[in-house]
Amino acid sequence: MCGIVGYVGKERCVEVLMQGLGHLEYRGYDSAGLALHEGSAIESIREVGRLENLGRAVAAQNGHISHMRTGIGHTRWATHGRPSQENAHPQVGGDGSVAVVHNGIIENFAELKEELVGRGVRFSSETDTEVMAHLLAEKVEAGEPLREALTAVLGRLEGSFAVAAVSAREPGVVVAARHQSPLVVGLGEGENFLASAVQALLGETREFLVVENGEVVEVTEASVRIFTQDGEPVEREPFEVDWDAEAVELGIYEDFMMKEIHEQPEALRATLSGRLDADGRVDLSEMDLDLAGVDRIVVVACGTALHAGLLGKGLIERLARVPVEVAVASEYRYSDPIGDENTLVVAISQSGETTDTLAAVGTAKAFGGKVLAVTNTRGSLITREADAVLLTQAGPEICVASTKAFAAQVAVLDLLALDLARVKGTAEEDELHSLGRDLRRAPEKVAATLALLEGKIGDAAGLFEDARCSLFLGRGPAFPAALEGALKLKEISYIPSEGYAAGEMKHGPIALVDEQCPVIAILGEGVLREKTLSNVEETAARGANVIAIAREDDAAAARVGRVALSVPDAPEILRPLVWTVPLQLLAHDVATDRGLDVDKPRNLAKSVTVE
Repeated sequence: MCGIVGYVGKERCVEVLMQGLGHLEYRGYDSAGLALHEGSAIESIREVGRLENLGRAVAAQNGHISHMRTGIGHTRWATHGRPSQENAHPQVGGDGSVAVVHNGIIENFAELKEELVGRGVRFSSETDTEVMAHLLAEKVEAGEPLREALTAVLGRLEGSFAVAAVSAREPGVVVAARHQSPLVVGLGEGENFLASAVQALLGETREFLVVENGEVVEVTEASVRIFTQDGEPVEREPFEVDWDAEAVELGIYEDFMMKEIHEQPEALRATLSGRLDADGRVDLSEMDLDLAGVDRIVVVACGTALHAGLLGKGLIERLARVPVEVAVASEYRYSDPIGDENTLVVAISQSGETTDTLAAVGTAKAFGGKVLAVTNTRGSLITREADAVLLTQAGPEICVASTKAFAAQVAVLDLLALDLARVKGTAEEDELHSLGRDLRRAPEKVAATLALLEGKIGDAAGLFEDARCSLFLGRGPAFPAALEGALKLKEISYIPSEGYAAGEMKHGPIALVDEQCPVIAILGEGVLREKTLSNVEETAARGANVIAIAREDDAAAARVGRVALSVPDAPEILRPLVWTVPLQLLAHDVATDRGLDVDKPRNLAKSVTVE
């Protein structure tokens, strides 16, 4: 949540900061601001609302700030204090000698504020961040160098933070630090960068350094120096990001959600590449993890990643015969869980910075479990905390509602299930190779689904015109897909939506059903299809407008459904990926029909980096 950008270098500081903040909009924000430093003064510009408001305020400067070479920028997501110009970042401390931007929460800010007020400090905002600005200003005004001052202040803070600061007394310098909240350094020629995520800087550089927990970084146009909190210098090799700037541009699409839905075939192709050969053999040697001794698996995740974990559970248990628990990460960390060195904890996080998932990783390591991270972000904190990593190769995902990252997570868990079954010897080699060949067809089947549904979602979306709620139903692997469909719809259309195992309808949810509560049913295949049909027909008998997700030749779907959304016939291992596509498109069209911003839904952020 929130976003930080910093720059030192050439006379294009404002341009770099504004572009960087634009690329961080997906993280969620309610206000934005810049602090620019030239000579002995810091100029601060802050605005509430969309980034366009800040852009207009910058333009109103009539070129006055265009020559600036050093600055920091921020998009704020309110935690302490309502969205307002006073509470927007940057926050300025002392006599204006220091400006600070901050992501995270300072848990002991109240006692620090009381201490500062006792010394006569006056506050102009309700934020916890202003406490940091005043503490830092006291030390800078007493003559301490900015980096040393920041190091000292960090020792007094409790909570999570990524912070960047500039001082009027040190031209051409930005200092920053992190604890839990993400922060990276981008490397350039005669210029250097800071940001909360690499996406902010893809138009500027592909070469990055990670700032680890507890470290302080000092950035100038010519150098980047990292230090421990004890002041010891840190040597670190940069890493290269293979995403390009076009990956964070809309191209031919009107919004990122639709773009990313259509990028799913390529995301699947990239994720499977090099891990699955033409004969269906899986190669996960990149993990360098001994799976033979694993006798229990726990998947920890949040939101969409949790639903991917539920799909992974089904396949792992069926093929590898290893029990799998899927736990909400925010609950797992407080549940005093049971585990040992034979427990594999699979931590799934698109960003690799999800606070609750990272805390669950710490819990697992405390009882001696092995941790496998599944993430889309190279160099993220989870990749450094885990014992092994499987990167999804979905490319940058900008829309808050995850689509292509979900597909890639499911594919990675399918690969893990096949490999674990091979190691355990719980399935015949021919069966595993056959499933592997089926999995190789994932990009083709998802692309075929997109083509089949082109222009076919309108009638289904129209059923939501007067909807007060909706129910998503499925059984077996269709149940996690239903949960994911419900999440997509509620988070971008704001219609209360719930996913249920279809057999649970008679145990309570059917009381909601009427003509204003559309029912979206994934009919599935095999014996569970007939059971699902029976459950769905009960909702239709009570006035529900049913949207049936079924294969093209399913006559029952046309009979039971007010609208049938057809998907291609697909091998069993691919069906959840195929079923998910119409659910994503439906959520998109319902939200756009309501005039809503699908990429930046209210109250939500892409990366949840505070508890």
